[in-house]
Amino acid sequence: MSHANHPIGCGCGIDVHAHVVPENFPRYIGSKVPADWPSMAPAQACHRHVMISGKVYRTVSDACWSTPRRLQDLPGMGLALQVVSPMPELLSYWMAPADAQQLLRYTNDIMAAMVQEGGGRLAALGAVPLQDLDLAIAELEYVVKTLGFAGVEIGSNVLGVPVGAPQLDPFFEACESLGAAVFVHALRPAGMERLVGPPALQQVLGYPGDVGLAAASAITSNLVLRRPRLRIAFSHGGGTLASLLPRLQQGWDVFPALKESISLSPAEQARRLFYDTLVFDAPLLRHLVDRFGASQLMAGTDYPFNFHDRTPVARIEAAGFDADTAAALVHRNAERFLGLKTTKETHP
Repeated sequence: MSHANHPIGCGCGIDVHAHVVPENFPRYIGSKVPADWPSMAPAQACHRHVMISGKVYRTVSDACWSTPRRLQDLPGMGLALQVVSPMPELLSYWMAPADAQQLLRYTNDIMAAMVQEGGGRLAALGAVPLQDLDLAIAELEYVVKTLGFAGVEIGSNVLGVPVGAPQLDPFFEACESLGAAVFVHALRPAGMERLVGPPALQQVLGYPGDVGLAAASAITSNLVLRRPRLRIAFSHGGGTLASLLPRLQQGWDVFPALKESISLSPAEQARRLFYDTLVFDAPLLRHLVDRFGASQLMAGTDYPFNFHDRTPVARIEAAGFDADTAAALVHRNAERFLGLKTTKETHP
């Protein structure tokens, strides 16, 4: 898909950050249902309660599973293509590996059906049980080779293990080999005990912190140097990374141990990662383009949850970028990240 010759405002945006919750969850196949196996309960109007461990985890609308409803909403957001991935809590790294694989296979197949129904206006990033690398790589191959997905969504940590940890390298090696894009989303963030206020602060304040640490771990572990063909993106504008990066760069300049362990300057490595634009602030978005490069940011919305950007393309347009930079953020960078066919004009 290429829209290289279209003006901005054409409705050609690509949203790399949108979520799916199935309308129903499958019955568990096995002798004892895991305590945290999700289920659905009725709610008012077009909503349902996602039940986990006997409690309401989140109340969601039919936009989470209804392809027609989703497609109806895209034009108003300026979007030609939306890339769906599971609600992050469904990644289920805390389940027994075989149980998680069963749930994620169902979810991946649901998303494949939505992509099919979407008629070219939806794409997908699958989910894999990263608590077991062999199962994760097998499911990665399934979603890429069989379902034709662009790649996978993973959490910012896997049971506390950060993205850059060496033990996850075989998975990233497989992603690189398959040409699978990786979208890193905040999940069960560190530091929740330091937040004062309602549970919603997990999404508002906890998520950016965990994503920032995840992105920093990709830099301090030299992930993109070890896997130079890996296309990896971080949600929520990379979270706190833009603020951490000058300190990390200064530390690299000052501490011999950091210079020795980090093979290329943090500032340069950060410009090899991708990020979404979901920061709700034009000055910050301009700062991210300056810090990370106009070639590395892509539109993201967090659709259809309440805390989502309803005008992602208009927000980019209003930030005051030149036409080429705006086009890169609206669709060209996402084309490259997702491995979509592009023309020479789409490359920054």
